[in-house]
Amino acid sequence: MRRRARDIDTVSGATITSEAYKKSLQATIDENAKTAAKASASPTQAASKTVDGTAVDTEKGTVQVQVTFEGDKISAVKMLQQPNHPQTTAAVPKLVAETLEAQSADIDTVSGATITSEGYKESLQAAIDAKG
Repeated sequence: MRRRARDIDTVSGATITSEAYKKSLQATIDENAKTAAKASASPTQAASKTVDGTAVDTEKGTVQVQVTFEGDKISAVKMLQQPNHPQTTAAVPKLVAETLEAQSADIDTVSGATITSEGYKESLQAAIDAKG
């Protein structure tokens, strides 16, 4: 089942920002769906594309992800850089799993790895934006 931006919870205390984010996210999802539909209508199969997100410097260390897309779908996420910290190491599989489920950067922050989670989401969104 495909999730839509409207399926994502609003953050308490940031209702206006959350609603604007969901609207922007939905526009991106819709545009990617149109692009994918055009690609699937052509005789060539949509190719795999790998995009590196921005390296985000946090107080714990640099965070950078690499995202692989199959058509308009996020098929894999790899950490290129991450803080050398046990909580970060434990958080990464959770962040990747949530990304693959949500197919977006609108995912929950992992408790105990808030700074890394925020850097991850920023780098992830940059990669999604750069895919075009």
